[in-house]
Amino acid sequence: MPLVAKIIIGFVAGTATGLCLSEFCTPETVKRILPYVLPFGAVLVAMLKAVVYPIILFSLIAGAAALPLRRSGRVGGAVLLWYTATSLFATMFGVALAYVFNPSMSGAETVAAGHLAGAKAMVGGASSGTVAEFIMGLFQNPFAALSNGQFLPVIVFAIAFGLAARSLLDSLPADSEHARSVDALLKVVDGAQRISFKLIDWVVCYFPIGVFALSVSNFAVNGTLLFGPYMRITCCVMAGVSAMIFLVYPMVLAAFCRENPYKVLLKMRDAVLTAFVTRSSAATLPVSFRVMDGLGVDRSLSSFSLPMGATVNMDGVCVHLPVFVILAANMFGHDLSFVQIATLCLSIMFASIGAGGIPGGSVFLLFMVLENMDLPADEVMLVVALALGVNPILDMFETCCNVAGDNVCTYIVARKNGLVRSPGGAAGS
Repeated sequence: MPLVAKIIIGFVAGTATGLCLSEFCTPETVKRILPYVLPFGAVLVAMLKAVVYPIILFSLIAGAAALPLRRSGRVGGAVLLWYTATSLFATMFGVALAYVFNPSMSGAETVAAGHLAGAKAMVGGASSGTVAEFIMGLFQNPFAALSNGQFLPVIVFAIAFGLAARSLLDSLPADSEHARSVDALLKVVDGAQRISFKLIDWVVCYFPIGVFALSVSNFAVNGTLLFGPYMRITCCVMAGVSAMIFLVYPMVLAAFCRENPYKVLLKMRDAVLTAFVTRSSAATLPVSFRVMDGLGVDRSLSSFSLPMGATVNMDGVCVHLPVFVILAANMFGHDLSFVQIATLCLSIMFASIGAGGIPGGSVFLLFMVLENMDLPADEVMLVVALALGVNPILDMFETCCNVAGDNVCTYIVARKNGLVRSPGGAAGS
């Protein structure tokens, strides 16, 4: 049975079970049942994350060392340009959509009451940091960064290590002892990468159970919120994400690749659905690698582009966050000027960089964005508490948009730089 069929069956069965628990069981009963279900879903995300860190390290080293230095700079620049452009567009699109839907909420204090404690902890312990601190954070002990789950320092080290290896190979005689030792090390890295992907093949066998458990847990607690006070907010985010995936990305694919974009997107469905149920761009990385392999994209590009995208490309977050900012403006009577809207777009785009690709990361980013809008602390706390209430559901939609954007950008750069194995790749066959 195809992976996508397993995911759909697990998701539908889990969603139905979760909604039944939410509708027909008391909250106390749900709380007693969920501890027996949640571990089966949490272990799926844990297994994916356990493998994703070595995959990022080995894949980026191998990818950076695979291309000649001149070409790697051009391709890497193209990837970053695409990610920046799509993030900026998604942010402006999200702001426009938020003004169209004009979200508001009556009784916000009552709705947020159950999540104020979590919001206080988040606001009290958060720090937006400075540009200098962000730059310094990129250069850390890579092994410490791996143990702490920090993606950006690992990415920086792995790319630098791979480029240094490539530079040595290009500058040394091919038959020299040093060149042979560098080449042998890169073969070890390639072998470690292949072993990591074999581990993913085993993890995939567990997908139906994990997806079922994750869906039960998400919807048993949060399913009815879709029909409560969050209705307009939820519809706005869902409409924005759907438009990005089914309209914007296909138009970009058609314009730059000159092929049927929906056939390409159809081949990306495993990664998008995995992102939807795991709510983690990082945990979806192994599946995205498999998707790009199926499309014929050269591993030297996907090894660089996908881990980078899981960290810096957050199109779904850029659509999601403006909705809560406009909600805050409507709730507290703030009129945003053109300069404030422009500042909002830039702050969301830059805040999304380094979100870490982890479940729920957008709520922390919302705090930083609201703080940059100079809202009082009590207003920030209330809006963050409201976001915490519906975030598990909205996070599913935004994450699948993030991952779709990573895959689309990678495929376009591959097609434009001749890094697809056959004309049109697997998508055109």
